[in-house]
Amino acid sequence: MTQPAITPEIIDEHGLKPEEYRLILDILGREPTITELGIFSVMWSEHCSYKNSKPLLRLLPTEGPAVLQGPGENAGVVAFGDKLAICFKMESHNHPSAVEPYQGAATGVGGILRDIFTMGARPVALVDALFFGQPGTPEVDRVVQGVVHGIADYGNCVGVPTVAGQVTFAPAFAGNPLVNAMAVGVMPKENLTLAQARTPGSIVVYYGNATGRDGVHGATFASVELTEETMEQRSAVQVGDPFMGKKILEATLELIHSGAVEAIQDMGAAGLTCSGCEIAGRGRLGMKLDLDAVPQRAESMNPYEMMLSESQERMLAIIPPERVREAMAILEKWEVNPAIVGEVTEDGLFTVYHQGEICAKVPALKISAESPVYNREAKQPEAFPTGPYVPTGGWADNLNTEAALLELLAHPTIAGKAWIHEQYDTMVQTNTILGPGAGAAVLRVEGSSHLLAISTGVDPLKVACDPYLGGQMAVAEAALNLWSVGAVPLGLTDNLNFGNPEKPEQFWYFKRAVEGISHAARELDIPVTGGNVSLYNENPTGPIWPTPTIGMVGTVEFPERLVRPGFKEPGEQLYALGTLAPDLSGSWLAWLKENGRLPAPLTPPPGHQASLAPRMKRLAALIEEAVAHGLFSSVQDVSEGGLAVALAESLLFAPKPLGASIFLQGPSLPLLFGEPGALILASVSPVHIDQFEYMLSYHTEVDITELGVTTEHPSLVVRSADTGGETKKINLPLSRLRKARSREPYPT
Repeated sequence: MTQPAITPEIIDEHGLKPEEYRLILDILGREPTITELGIFSVMWSEHCSYKNSKPLLRLLPTEGPAVLQGPGENAGVVAFGDKLAICFKMESHNHPSAVEPYQGAATGVGGILRDIFTMGARPVALVDALFFGQPGTPEVDRVVQGVVHGIADYGNCVGVPTVAGQVTFAPAFAGNPLVNAMAVGVMPKENLTLAQARTPGSIVVYYGNATGRDGVHGATFASVELTEETMEQRSAVQVGDPFMGKKILEATLELIHSGAVEAIQDMGAAGLTCSGCEIAGRGRLGMKLDLDAVPQRAESMNPYEMMLSESQERMLAIIPPERVREAMAILEKWEVNPAIVGEVTEDGLFTVYHQGEICAKVPALKISAESPVYNREAKQPEAFPTGPYVPTGGWADNLNTEAALLELLAHPTIAGKAWIHEQYDTMVQTNTILGPGAGAAVLRVEGSSHLLAISTGVDPLKVACDPYLGGQMAVAEAALNLWSVGAVPLGLTDNLNFGNPEKPEQFWYFKRAVEGISHAARELDIPVTGGNVSLYNENPTGPIWPTPTIGMVGTVEFPERLVRPGFKEPGEQLYALGTLAPDLSGSWLAWLKENGRLPAPLTPPPGHQASLAPRMKRLAALIEEAVAHGLFSSVQDVSEGGLAVALAESLLFAPKPLGASIFLQGPSLPLLFGEPGALILASVSPVHIDQFEYMLSYHTEVDITELGVTTEHPSLVVRSADTGGETKKINLPLSRLRKARSREPYPT
């Protein structure tokens, strides 16, 4: 291969800064080959190195009694009883999904599944958190439908149910959608397998699809802002193959179960480069790769293309020499095209051969664990709103509360998502007990008497309004979703989606949100086992709303205490547990009525700290005790749309037509539509009310508001007593609530 001259233009095209290139020269003691330059560029991209993120990620609590594997591996692992473990991870595929929505989303699902079974776990569930522009424009519609179809097709084909998730629509995500995919797997504890070479002389085995030119420089593409020029980089988008994905899943699990594998890594971002460097670097060893032995599906591929290709459904396994024949027999049985492509060395160098010549020779640690790290400047934006939120334009004085509730229920963020869920196979594997639409998904786990609960949480509007409190609220929402079904959280994974970290104002949002997540996770004793950072989420119109998505897993130790959503019977007493909102700051109603003006900052209730976590901890203790005694008929997290939406949803989730009669003491707008966080709507059967009231006497630090009762008449009736005397604010039949929430922007 003729080596081109390394010019400043070529360095810039690879996303490397001049000072980074000088560091490469110092490491090598010479000018790099073009293949080496490509290797450094992808491994030192934000997507692979987290060079702008590491100082902040160190703030997160990563240890806990249930944690078996924390950050640094393909996925986190927590104990699930004595013998089993839960493996889980969330990652993004944002930029590829903006360019090629179907393949971007499909390969995102494939990649996160590989992260799970690479650790030795069988995937049992998929969860997605999706963020799009406002429906109704050709570009947004193209992205939405492509992403949903991509997720559905890959998950359905590989046989893993999509059981939960969330979807947010707002103009800030137009042109730069967020596609965050989470996978959860179950395994015996002894199956835990790491991507870490341990023995010089072990054999490197490649299996899965052949290497093509798709996805070259995908990691670098994911680490720049989207512009008209970068949007044309369709070659940076991979192509998924779920049928090969299913075969390598089964082959990998059998290989791990056989004990014939020392280490294993999927070829995700940066392909052969990342998998080879990281698996060697983690073991502080080296690796020799022979590219002539790598299966190829394109003619005349050069070393640069082969090392940077991100062709999907490819794996790299480290096999002891004496187990190679056994391992190859397993892989050949599953028809995953295994090939011996190298060996582990003790020199610490990642050495790549092509046609008998060395085309790359770099220290494995320097391009993996010891990449550059930057401490970026954080500066609060001058335009960031300060002071209490005050509605403008007089809309709050003349608001029709019935119309406001119907408008919120019909908003695509809050409305039902059947038009999405119906495209997913939510019941494959036949373990799903609660699927999409519930606060959390709940699944049976073979070999355990406990149930597995899975949830997500983030409201990017809150984070845009106040990143510190918004970060706490993301953790709170995911945890409340678990507590609401009777589960105890075990651990969380995060997907941190933000703008350009080199802009101090954008880095400020990132820094404050991570500080908020860290504070909440520590206060609630929920460890962070891993995750993903996606930066540079900007397009020519500006940055996205900051979106630190939280994924969480928990255990329902007593299945008979599982709390299902929806009111159950007439006569149930309704309670708001937690502090009601003092105003409409940070609410979706205010944002809609202000025509996009952020209703910031969030306001703590009178007499409460700005920190949400202490209130969450007290509320969690109350919920857990009530669930343990079987006192709740239903629990609903109060989030987007406030208490009014939570009431409507609890009626719509009821197994039979019911109504509710509510009386509010105080200003009706914030009580109905405020979104304070750390607030749930609970219903208690008449037979349990005395016991519940007695229990509340031991939880005096939690604010308790009696709201009313469920009724046989199928309508929502809300009365309020404020300064003007008692008035009826809402009187809507169940049919109108259902019609509003059933609005489908994309009918199936």
